[in-house]
Amino acid sequence: MSGHVLAIDQGTTSTRAIVFDSGHAPVAVAQQEFAQHYPRSGWVEHEPDDIWRGVLSTCRSALGKAGLDPADLAAIGIANQRETVLIWNRETGRPVHRAIVWQDRRTADMCAALKRAGHEDRVTARTGLLLDPYFSATKVAWLLDNVNGARAAAEAGQLAFGTVDTFLLWRLTGGRVHATDATNASRTLLYDIHAGDWSAEMLDLFRVPAALLPEVKDSADDFGSTDPAVFGASVPVAGIAGDQQAATVGQACFAPGMVKSTYGTGCFAVLNTGPTAVRSRNRLLTTIAYRLDGKTTYALEGAIFVAGAAVQWLRDGLGLIDDAAQSGELADRADPHQDVYLVPAFVGLGAPHWDSDCRGALFGLTRGTGPAEIARAALESVCYQTRDLLDAMHGDMGDDRRTVLRVDGGMVASDWTMQRLADILDSEVDRPTVLETTALGAAYLAGLRRGVYPDPAEFSRSWVLERRFAPAMPAAERTRKYAGWADAVRRTLSAARP
Repeated sequence: MSGHVLAIDQGTTSTRAIVFDSGHAPVAVAQQEFAQHYPRSGWVEHEPDDIWRGVLSTCRSALGKAGLDPADLAAIGIANQRETVLIWNRETGRPVHRAIVWQDRRTADMCAALKRAGHEDRVTARTGLLLDPYFSATKVAWLLDNVNGARAAAEAGQLAFGTVDTFLLWRLTGGRVHATDATNASRTLLYDIHAGDWSAEMLDLFRVPAALLPEVKDSADDFGSTDPAVFGASVPVAGIAGDQQAATVGQACFAPGMVKSTYGTGCFAVLNTGPTAVRSRNRLLTTIAYRLDGKTTYALEGAIFVAGAAVQWLRDGLGLIDDAAQSGELADRADPHQDVYLVPAFVGLGAPHWDSDCRGALFGLTRGTGPAEIARAALESVCYQTRDLLDAMHGDMGDDRRTVLRVDGGMVASDWTMQRLADILDSEVDRPTVLETTALGAAYLAGLRRGVYPDPAEFSRSWVLERRFAPAMPAAERTRKYAGWADAVRRTLSAARP
């Protein structure tokens, strides 16, 4: 056994496998996209076997590039798209339906009915979450009610439920292990984040049989070993975390008050609150950041539904750019005297608004508005939304100090965007040398459990800054621009109301 760890980063649109060495540096990577299925408006599904084949292919490819045999690995770690739901037959291992993806909105009416019945307060008190189709429980209920025979089979103990990590673990171990970690469990609406166990009250509310549920383990734990038939050797699986929690670990945000923000298709900001589960007054989520040695560390989380997707819209929807990397160059040419705002509510607005009905809008258009101004508005919308999240977090914590924000994800490669982010936040933005922080977090958790990686304090000292962006925008300009954004959001939300 070497000190190498294989990280599986199973995302919403692609799967990556990255091999990290004993110094937790990436040495080989493989990536593969997979199909998205949209059977109806607002419905999003994945084919489970597409995910599985992508995991096998990328893992084998990354190992080949690294010149390693599976037997050389110290461990495997898994980071996964969260809230996505799968149910499969325990005997055959076959899913009863396609995976229902976290973006899916088919259970909006179910959530609305539960809200009208007055259940949201107790749901939030137990789970830290809101009643929204984003989370897993109503998806599970939908499958049990809409797949022929599923509810009866679930009640008879014939079916298994899991988020993507649980499904992959089941397949990797040849069906021997049905487990998840505390971070993924905390995203289901079924887990009591304070008691650290599945909630009988929530299972009853959402009509989910307990027989479906996996065992909940620490984020760095013994999750069994791969079946030799999978890779040709038995490799311990020793770390699992939802993708945003894995990125929090990969960014070494182990101290209370530290914040990371990941900019992918959407944006997810996570603030470490330590051993205290802070109840948000600003409609943020209270969640589990990680659980190590039986000790839970909590976090506040805010989700932006559209971040990198706004750049994709510039490219694919409007044809203003040929490549995402051109967005910052185009934005830099915008007329500084025009205040154009894009509210990118293409699928509604996330935290702190949580309005799934509103849709996107452009404000401040003039005869002189062109591609550069629209590109700048798209990039600035991500910065404004991040400020909304951080302001809400600081309000919940009773602390208005500006902390350094650690960033990762595809958008952070744009220097223009990161500088504008620092300007709008009026705080420093740190971009690390290793941008694959989600995979790094999964690898670290597995390596920590297997004794090949150091404790969190030493791992934190290994975090390396690539560039720090300091605010340079005059305060009056920052105030004026953010006030314009707030007005644009108010108008967008008002237009969505009857």
